[in-house]
Amino acid sequence: MSSTTTESRSGRARMLISCPDRPGIVAAVSHFLYEHGANIVQSDQYTMDPEGGMFFIRFEFDLNDMDKELPVLVEDFARVADRFDMKWHTFRASRKKRLAIFVSKEDHCLMELLWQWKAGDLDADISMVVSNHPDMKDMVESFGIPYYHIPVTADSKVEAERKQMEVVADKADLIVLARYMQIISPKFIEQFPNRIINIHHSFLPAFVGGKPYAQAYNRGVKIIGATAHYVTEELDGGPIIEQDVQRVSHRDNVEELKRIGRTIERVVLARAVKWHTEDRVIVHQNKTVVFN
Repeated sequence: MSSTTTESRSGRARMLISCPDRPGIVAAVSHFLYEHGANIVQSDQYTMDPEGGMFFIRFEFDLNDMDKELPVLVEDFARVADRFDMKWHTFRASRKKRLAIFVSKEDHCLMELLWQWKAGDLDADISMVVSNHPDMKDMVESFGIPYYHIPVTADSKVEAERKQMEVVADKADLIVLARYMQIISPKFIEQFPNRIINIHHSFLPAFVGGKPYAQAYNRGVKIIGATAHYVTEELDGGPIIEQDVQRVSHRDNVEELKRIGRTIERVVLARAVKWHTEDRVIVHQNKTVVFN
């Protein structure tokens, strides 16, 4: 939460829960947190179907002596979780997520993330930028961020990915594909389940392949957009986190469509990354619940 002071963040934690819906869930969790000395400062919930559907909830709470009390709370909560068949996670707000940003030659999404990070609007640590091109090395390093140039060719793809995994190992909690124009292998995805975020134009699957904006222009589209999603083995088929669109007209040529598209892409990706770093996203099957 951008309005939260550093001091209060040190004693703040978040809990994400998903479970089959039934009466008493909120009461049980709230009472448990109260018994353990936690003060709930925010609560959001959503049910897919009160009669047998799934229930999702996000709590933010303050806890005195976090280092001592949170491990006890986590251990004791297992009994509540077992009773309601919960999947759950707790996060300390003061522990910023470490980002590894992958990029190719287009810089608009990367720059948006760097600007928001520099301004303090993106509550994360950018550990590194990894690219298959050297183009943005000087710009990234001017922010004090390490830049790793790992070329990728058809013949070197396996070795390049091995180097990428070596670079990010134990240094990244989230991989952000900021217009990284390479396919991520299943082996890489396995290392970061629901922790790789990609951005693409929303013309898919209608305009697949090269030059999507030219294809869209030739079809006379009236809206263009972008989609941010978690990466799975199904190409561009992972759980969607955020989308946005803008109306266009016959007066917009291909270059204007590209300009509008880049603006949407940078905003949509930044939102998705921000929500993930603030523990606002719960993945259920191939969908997400986003408490934004």
